[in-house]
Amino acid sequence: MYYNPRSETVSADNINVAVIGSGHWGKNLVRNYYELGNLSVICDSNQQLLENYKKQYTHIDTCHAFNDVINKKYIDAVVIATPAETHYSLAKEALIAGKHVYVEKPLSLQIEEGKELVRLADKNELVFMVGHLLQYHPAFIRLKEMSLEGELGRIQYVYSHRLNLGKMRREENILWSFAPHDISMILALANEYPDRINSKASYYLHNHIADITITQLGFPSGLNAHIFVSWLHPFKEQKLVVVGDRKMAMFDDMQPWASKLALYPHRIKWINNTPVPDKANPEYITILEKEPLKAECEHFLDCICNKLIPLTSGDEGLRVLAVLNASQKSLDEEHKPLQSYSEIDHSSDRFIHSTSIVDENTTVGGGTKIWHFCHVLKGTKIGPKCNIGQNVVIGPDVTIGEGCRIQNNVSIYKGVTLKDYVFCGPSMVFTNVINPRAAIQRMDEVKPTLVNTGASLGANCTIVCGNTIGHHAFVGAGAVVTKDVPDYALVVGNPARRIGWMCQCGIRLNENFTCPDCGTRYERVGNTLRPK
Repeated sequence: MYYNPRSETVSADNINVAVIGSGHWGKNLVRNYYELGNLSVICDSNQQLLENYKKQYTHIDTCHAFNDVINKKYIDAVVIATPAETHYSLAKEALIAGKHVYVEKPLSLQIEEGKELVRLADKNELVFMVGHLLQYHPAFIRLKEMSLEGELGRIQYVYSHRLNLGKMRREENILWSFAPHDISMILALANEYPDRINSKASYYLHNHIADITITQLGFPSGLNAHIFVSWLHPFKEQKLVVVGDRKMAMFDDMQPWASKLALYPHRIKWINNTPVPDKANPEYITILEKEPLKAECEHFLDCICNKLIPLTSGDEGLRVLAVLNASQKSLDEEHKPLQSYSEIDHSSDRFIHSTSIVDENTTVGGGTKIWHFCHVLKGTKIGPKCNIGQNVVIGPDVTIGEGCRIQNNVSIYKGVTLKDYVFCGPSMVFTNVINPRAAIQRMDEVKPTLVNTGASLGANCTIVCGNTIGHHAFVGAGAVVTKDVPDYALVVGNPARRIGWMCQCGIRLNENFTCPDCGTRYERVGNTLRPK
């Protein structure tokens, strides 16, 4: 949260905004803040432009110099829509002067500059927001909701096209001009950072300023994405396609509001071990018709009034900036693919983020990735090709097999063993003592928990210690497991009870114990199943 030192309570009507740079894009910010009743000053170096604004907005002050804005004590917030190379210096000066700041994308051109701005805003308890406009588009908001609700299933692939024959810049290339919006949307959908970035460019109008770039992003979860941007295109195209394993979606901003967001319930069926597409007609999703920029401006004002952290905060801007810098580095190094924009342990093909701690006397297999703010305690053995999400604690003396995926906010304590290819959903819980007390040491009473190969443990479920999860079993989100779970069983609820059976491929079996997707058949053996 942020604290406004001027007042304990602030009304949006009382927030005075100055827009810095009122030309190509800034004119839209001028219009919106004027319509919202918050525009107080327009600052621009173009005298003719200011003369035109004086005629259009007769009661609004205008000025040439940024210092004139900074020195106006009644200005609460500064909105910066100037060329990218000026963002850092202008935002820094405004933050030092105690003004809340909204800066158009990109946040700055260098990571260290961006970090300095974020620290300065935090120190001065000011709102600092970056203009990643499409995060406020009603179609993208609904698309993100569908993704979080699981309607698309597991997202496998995302691609975006942002193409036009429009304004061409000399101060920045097409990557920095067009791609920040797409990177912001993709990171919001992925909810993780890429570990592979590769960009290629074409140069037609200038030897050193790219007119067309294609950027490929690879993520630890297996998600892949590409971003195609160009200002040498015969028509305008702004399209984001999301491919999930259940459904597909397309956000096409060039379509009328009724057709901007389409949901495609296409599926791939496996017939005789051959993938066969099952196509369906698109469903057009009803969305609120509202100008995204107005929603973005309102959000900035709301964050100031209610001391909120913006959706596109400085930290979010830094994440986008990191991808931009890595993409640019890939272009600069003659299109040589980069492994990552984060710190990599080059002693093997492991990845251990610089914020994570791996104790001595541990083993981390090749190809395993350990992300932000994790701690692997002594005596722990992690197999190859695992993916460990953010804020995960493992150990001491825990064994994890090959290919396991452990999502954010999971703690795997002593006594827990994961076999190969186990999935642990976000914030699921393991216990290791039945009757813990803070004042009584009971680590000699640890009860072992075994999770067998291929099992999936849903988000927020709890595995009470002393139990075994069967091969390829599936524990539903939020379930509380208090007894052994058979192989291939699907269990839900509190306490968890079996409601069906799951195929090894992760699809629920029909009443004949046959997978409707891959066709594998099973047979009942006692209280469990086995493949025929």
